[in-house]
Amino acid sequence: MHACDQPTQEAVYPFDARGVAKRFRHAAIFGALDALLAGETMRFCNDHDPLPLLAQLQARFGDALQIKYVQREAGAIVIDFTRMA
Repeated sequence: MHACDQPTQEAVYPFDARGVAKRFRHAAIFGALDALLAGETMRFCNDHDPLPLLAQLQARFGDALQIKYVQREAGAIVIDFTRMA
């Protein structure tokens, strides 16, 4: 079972990038992360490992965003992005 299809806790919000048009994807991700409050998590699901995006997020958020892989295999990438205080 893909980790995106599993129920999440209350402060974990799913974001399935596979359903967002590529030209809007990064803007939608940044907007979703900007909307998170400290302690909240966005569970990001994608069909490929978004290494360039992760570099952009690190540059923009620094230590204010924790990045943790939940699933990392070909065709099934799930990452929890948690806003820190």
